[in-house]
Amino acid sequence: MKKKEMLVAAIRNGIVIDHIPPTKLFKVATLLQLDEFDGRITIGNNLLSQSYGRKGVIKIEDKSFDEEELNRIALVAPNVRLNIIKDYEVVEKRQVVVPQEVVGLVRCPNPKCITNNEPMRTRFRVIDVAECTLRCCYCERKLANERIELL
Repeated sequence: MKKKEMLVAAIRNGIVIDHIPPTKLFKVATLLQLDEFDGRITIGNNLLSQSYGRKGVIKIEDKSFDEEELNRIALVAPNVRLNIIKDYEVVEKRQVVVPQEVVGLVRCPNPKCITNNEPMRTRFRVIDVAECTLRCCYCERKLANERIELL
């Protein structure tokens, strides 16, 4: 019987962001500003996944996320899973959820939108959760996932 080799080191306490599409891994790391985090971080990309073929994983020791950070992750990679780790054990598994409304997180691509010309927060409705497609509540501009620009 073959022994499995662990490709990514275990962490004592923290969070694991799992099932990140390989093309979105570094975008997730950037939006979470992991380059400014001084704790231990392990990033693995193009790891084998039974469900997705290939995936990315980010393990962050001694870190948790607030709701805004989780919403940012969901907008970039809507199918990722979060594993909360305590004493080397997974104590909670969560699927990130794309919120029904996104406020102050995404820039409207319409240069004539009031949010680009007045000091006000952007507001988008999610019109397709699976594809993470948004519609601006002010100018009605539709925004596909790959065109989302986070503030």
